Amino acid sequence: MSKKLQNIKAIQQMIDGTHKFQTRKTVGFSDADATAKKNEKHEPGDTWEETDPVTGVTYVIEQREGFRIKKTNNSDVFQSIRDEMRSFPNCPKETCTCLTQKTYNSPANEKMRKIHGMCLDCVVDMEHELKKSGKYAEYEQNKIRENALAWLESAERDVELLKRTYTEASKFVTNADGLTEEWSAKMTPEEFDETIQKQFDKFKENFLKNLNGEENDNI
Repeated sequence: MSKKLQNIKAIQQMIDGTHKFQTRKTVGFSDADATAKKNEKHEPGDTWEETDPVTGVTYVIEQREGFRIKKTNNSDVFQSIRDEMRSFPNCPKETCTCLTQKTYNSPANEKMRKIHGMCLDCVVDMEHELKKSGKYAEYEQNKIRENALAWLESAERDVELLKRTYTEASKFVTNADGLTEEWSAKMTPEEFDETIQKQFDKFKENFLKNLNGEENDNI
């Protein structure tokens, strides 16, 4: 057979997916499986699974024009996790259209997802229904309360960070030799509790009273 005819035959085999370089044995598969796979013919676009009997890993094989692609099923698992993290679990599935809109990943939708677990359009619809039923005022007060408590929790973390900053000694590198210099704390934990912490505790008490509609004490 001439070299030209051999090349034509090799090209045809690659198109059919039966070329020796496409069907050669893979380490870990049995000889019988390898032989069977070698003799199989697939059309471009065909997909099938092969499991390595040694590792137990299942691969998805896809026939392309002249070659094959092999990938693990883990990609489907990772994709489902990514989809779940980006989903809007509280959107009513029968009416929500966020998945078909170009604004799916918009900042407004992302903000509403963190707050309500819904896209912006579903939040607007939900609040509209609450107004129609006369329940919006109660809903609004609950959201205000939730936001206020979240802010207070953040402020408490800031005070704790401030306490560590002011009451713990710090070390600094002073020169190229790596020598360190320790700076003493600006106040003792007792001094911090007597001043800053005491003032914050009083502020917190009045803040919660105001949130609950109670009479405040003067600071």
